[in-house]
Amino acid sequence: MTVEEELRALAPQVLGVLVRRYGQFDACEDAVQEALLAAAVQWPAEGVPGNPRGWLITVAVRRLTDQFRSEDARRRREQAVAALEPEPAEAVSERDDTLTLLFLCCHPALSAASQLALTLRAVGGLTTAEIASAFFVPEATMAQRISRAKAKIKAAGARFGPPPDEERQARLEVVLHVLYLIFNEGYTASSGAELSRSDLTAEAIRLTREVHRVLPDDGEVAGLLALMLLTDARRPARTLPDGTLVPLAEQDRSRWVRAMIDEGTALITRTLPRGPAGPYQLQAAIAAVHDEAGDAAGTDWPQIVVLYQLLNRVAPNPMVTLNHAVAMAMARGPHAGLELLATLDADERMAGHHRLAAVRAHLLEMAGSLHEAREWYALAAKRTTSVPEQRYLERKAAALPG
Repeated sequence: MTVEEELRALAPQVLGVLVRRYGQFDACEDAVQEALLAAAVQWPAEGVPGNPRGWLITVAVRRLTDQFRSEDARRRREQAVAALEPEPAEAVSERDDTLTLLFLCCHPALSAASQLALTLRAVGGLTTAEIASAFFVPEATMAQRISRAKAKIKAAGARFGPPPDEERQARLEVVLHVLYLIFNEGYTASSGAELSRSDLTAEAIRLTREVHRVLPDDGEVAGLLALMLLTDARRPARTLPDGTLVPLAEQDRSRWVRAMIDEGTALITRTLPRGPAGPYQLQAAIAAVHDEAGDAAGTDWPQIVVLYQLLNRVAPNPMVTLNHAVAMAMARGPHAGLELLATLDADERMAGHHRLAAVRAHLLEMAGSLHEAREWYALAAKRTTSVPEQRYLERKAAALPG
């Protein structure tokens, strides 16, 4: 494990200790960032200390103490400052507060965008500049978003601790959704020159592993981790050396990461029979069917159709219908897929979405309607903001008769 990887793994644990002991999320997070920066400078040169977690906590507490001592209201804080004197590293609790910290960062008072940003900063250990780069916004904009998120948490009176029992499941669902969104943005970037962001997918997998470690018997947590592993296993084959997108059916499956496939398959095989199956487990099961096929022709499309039917009952949404239409086309012919796809035309959520146009183009090409397919490929290319996807769709359009 590199120093950077170790620091990212320790960041939420250290922040959790400080917030649990002293409150003041904003000040604690700043202190932890300073401690991480100090470690990033010192550890490569001087070596990783014997107790890296304790080292970071000690340094962060000292930074926090300095912050309070510099305030004008020093006299009113004398007692608090005295209480903040650093404990010996050996005395620091080994309790891991990562899940509690995730619950806090995914507080319902925050917008989805703020939950994503705060999770990546406080739990993922990414810098504001890294997060801004991932979501293609100026660093100053992202800094304001994170600052407002911290202020909202404070205004909401949120305390550091597990949510009430009656809120726990709903809050866990938000946490999983945020991790799912981080993974998706990393796997297929919504815009920009690169198809994917491996730093985001790796971070999403790492954080989901942490949640699974704390909640090993939760089927949906295991399902989400399995889904990420089974999907990310294909990443090495998704592009050519020049960045050209390679669709699933044309990928060199020998480049898929077998260890990730084996781990993801074992997770979903162990979890799914416990039932009832949730949306992440069903998506993982679909991914496993794809990954188990030796080639595209060997894919068990009828089984995938059944799994999409179940998924549509559990968690209906237009993207599920879109993928279901592709499976229907592969199992029962392109016209069956186009018929299902037509049900999305009146869905406002899909209006103008490039994926609807791209899938329609693909199914029309399968059906032999090449002129129509060309028009839809061209429209999809205009609608996407991802450069690799745009180039792929433009090539598909150019290859068909005008």
